[in-house]
Amino acid sequence: MIGRLTGKIIEREPQQVLLDVAGVGYEVEIPLSTFSDLADQEGPVQLFTHLVVRDDAHLLYGFSSVDERGMFRTLIKVNGVGPRMALAILSGLDAESFATSILEGDLKTLTSLPGVGKKTAERLIVEMRDKVEAFGVAGSANTRKIGPDVAEDAEAALIGLGYKPQEAALAISQVEDPAEDLETLIRQALKQMMKG
Repeated sequence: MIGRLTGKIIEREPQQVLLDVAGVGYEVEIPLSTFSDLADQEGPVQLFTHLVVRDDAHLLYGFSSVDERGMFRTLIKVNGVGPRMALAILSGLDAESFATSILEGDLKTLTSLPGVGKKTAERLIVEMRDKVEAFGVAGSANTRKIGPDVAEDAEAALIGLGYKPQEAALAISQVEDPAEDLETLIRQALKQMMKG
């Protein structure tokens, strides 16, 4: 595995750089956040990399920070999220903002990212909630109070899972002690539906 490269940028595009490392040119796919970080740097640059080996290609992805690479590696483990989508997500939000969106169950922000629909956003929230705490925003979920949008977002998530709007609204209204976070509220509503 190639974990880091240090060299001179020969060619630079918003989603790719050609990096000369001791005379060898590496084509490295990058998110827009890394592209803007590299714009300020002169001389040799350092990229933290992740190598993806496929039958038809070896693809190298590069990031300006270890946290960003870590978030990329976490994202590609989510069912239905490949390297391209993970790169698009990190182009739309930096690692910390993305982690905050996950912890707060912010469907609007997540669905505004390229290629991320409601179902993918819901899957990201459910599968990544416990994993993003390593990215420096663990406290934000605990201090967050329930807002008027949480029930609305939970209803939208249930509709996205295939339930009728009336069923979703009824299930949420019947939850006796509604949770303050989106994921738990969705689970409570699903349990309520199973009872009924």
